[in-house]
Amino acid sequence: MPRVKRGVEANRRHKKILKQAKGYYGARSRVYRVAVQAVTKAGQYAYRDRRVKKRTFRRLWIARINAQSRVEGLSYSRLINGLMKAG
Repeated sequence: MPRVKRGVEANRRHKKILKQAKGYYGARSRVYRVAVQAVTKAGQYAYRDRRVKKRTFRRLWIARINAQSRVEGLSYSRLINGLMKAG
């Protein structure tokens, strides 16, 4: 059975990971084994934070709407209650 030579495939995989790690500090952008860990962790953080961003912005919007509605003499909860009743 002839031996399998996969140098091309390994090279392609390494290039792909190192391209994703571009801009990282030190070995994270140069050493494949370290870059794999860095890119994987970055992906986990990105996935998590895309969801956290929705919560964070909702809190910000509520704070802004609440502040303005209080200037108009109405609390946020009463404003939203009125909007819900109005349909």
